[in-house]
Amino acid sequence: MPARAAAAAEVRVLVVGDSLSAEYGLPRGSGWVALLQHKLAQERPGVEVINASISGDTTSGGVSRLPALLAQHRPQIVVIELGGNDALRGLPLAMTQANLKDMARMAKSGGARVVIVGIAVPPNYGRKYADEFAALFATVARAEGASLVPFLLAGVADVPDAQEQFQADGIHPKAQAHPRMLANVWAGLKPLLK
Repeated sequence: MPARAAAAAEVRVLVVGDSLSAEYGLPRGSGWVALLQHKLAQERPGVEVINASISGDTTSGGVSRLPALLAQHRPQIVVIELGGNDALRGLPLAMTQANLKDMARMAKSGGARVVIVGIAVPPNYGRKYADEFAALFATVARAEGASLVPFLLAGVADVPDAQEQFQADGIHPKAQAHPRMLANVWAGLKPLLK
């Protein structure tokens, strides 16, 4: 990176997520993280977005990867979008919650503010599990003083024509859904950019 460009990045936003943030099945540059970078380039020059998302990643993977990412990028804001794959693999909710809490604490100890991005599980997981899973994101955000995006796929997965918003696998949103996903994240991120 040229020195001038490096100097211009006054704020770095690190996104640590899974396939929902890694543009799985999408043309490059059409996912919500790329749209965020474009938005910030226009509206807030000096903010750089680093997308460290990996398809299939879990909160355990995030915990193991985060220290090196914090050391390398020294972000001022860390957006954590993980947990969906934990649920798909049937991992214990307590483990997911503990991992998210550990990630938030690591980011804060590095001087970053944190955004926790919530996700939901399909209805076939049962109401009790689904409710407890959705609640753990808010619990971590509250405990760690992080900003909360309650549901990344609000307005995408919870609308009457939801199936039209998703790729053939029924899990990953199409490119047309990513502006709405960005709007959801932006609501939690914008206050931290002031």
